[in-house]
Amino acid sequence: MEPKEIIYGLRMKKGLSQDELAEKVFVTRQAVSRWENGETVPNTETLKQLSKLFDVSINTLLGSPRQMVCHCCGMELDDATTSKEIDGLFNEEYCKWCYHEGEFTLDFLQKYAELGGEAHFAAFKQQLIDEFNALCIEGMPKVESLNVLAGSFINLEYLLPNGEKVKFLSDEATYLGNQLPCEFGGDRCFGIAANMGFLLVCTYAENGAEPELVLYKKR
Repeated sequence: MEPKEIIYGLRMKKGLSQDELAEKVFVTRQAVSRWENGETVPNTETLKQLSKLFDVSINTLLGSPRQMVCHCCGMELDDATTSKEIDGLFNEEYCKWCYHEGEFTLDFLQKYAELGGEAHFAAFKQQLIDEFNALCIEGMPKVESLNVLAGSFINLEYLLPNGEKVKFLSDEATYLGNQLPCEFGGDRCFGIAANMGFLLVCTYAENGAEPELVLYKKR
């Protein structure tokens, strides 16, 4: 759908006339009419007001021209999962589980924000990427990016040679990691995870089934 159809549909759903919508977002009725006729689109500040009024993201108002994903965990975002700021505006960079009312909910991001902010965090991620690639594990493609992942999501249980089963992560912590396809094909893929103290590489089948530990290395 085009922005003109979306704005018209949202206005009708809320039971507002063009005059009433114009009053709520501080524009003229003629401006609303031009949006709905497809002659113009709202400017950035007005899009923010419309987003808050209709409780949809700016991306939705513009006809969803881009696929949104959380910059922390990589989750695909829609209006139901996108985070919001304290004032109710959508923050279209993060999901509501990673970021809530102006604060990151994950301890990993909070930790690195305290140590030096976003630049330090980005540099640390690149350092880990370089360390993973230096391992040269057969069949594992080059690591290009890392996401912040909840331990409860990636904390798999591995079978040791002595028959004992063990987990190496904590459900309550967060880690930097990713999933990578195996270069040899098949239904197994690589999973990688790291923090300040270690690198972990494993393989598993669909939905984390039959996990096998490839490497656990202290940094």
